[in-house]
Amino acid sequence: GGKIAALVGVAPFDRDSGTLRGQRHIAGGRADVRRALYLATLSAATHAKGVIADFYEGLIGRGKPPKVALAACMRKLIVRLNAMVAQGASWEAKPA
Repeated sequence: GGKIAALVGVAPFDRDSGTLRGQRHIAGGRADVRRALYLATLSAATHAKGVIADFYEGLIGRGKPPKVALAACMRKLIVRLNAMVAQGASWEAKPA
């Protein structure tokens, strides 16, 4: 999961130095893929019902900023899609 997330550019990277602990930011990867994934995730999280929307609402309910919640949903979606491709599976509302 971590390698595919880093390839797309949705893995959280730290910017720490000494005792400083900064916020984690997504960076690097394929910007064109990340843009397409962002739009798909935005739609799945805010204009649809399902696993991604439920995950997004849970994050927002716990006080996460919307962009942070969307980045987490992007990572969840890309990891799930990668697993589906590897298994030759189709989308299921509630994965096993």
